[in-house]
Amino acid sequence: MEKLKGSQKKHLRAQAHHLKPLVIIGAKGVTAQLIGSVDLALKDHELIKIKFGEFKEAKKEISEEIAQKTKSELAGLIGNIAILYRQNPNPEKRKIKLA
Repeated sequence: MEKLKGSQKKHLRAQAHHLKPLVIIGAKGVTAQLIGSVDLALKDHELIKIKFGEFKEAKKEISEEIAQKTKSELAGLIGNIAILYRQNPNPEKRKIKLA
């Protein structure tokens, strides 16, 4: 997937506004199970929110690490919530259309 443009990220943040966080980062931090959960959520939903319960001071670095490991894009970081997007490889199953 190519890098998202600023306008595309803005569109995704607007789309994510009503979503509830599907993954919460707790005391254990980034584990294989957390990456697996994020990967599965992205496969099902394309656009997800991750809430930082812990590690709030390192949320930018952790969000970028998760995005890299799940081959997704960090669409935004608002407060203690990261918004991740990964386009479904099957064009027929895509839920979100990007300009």
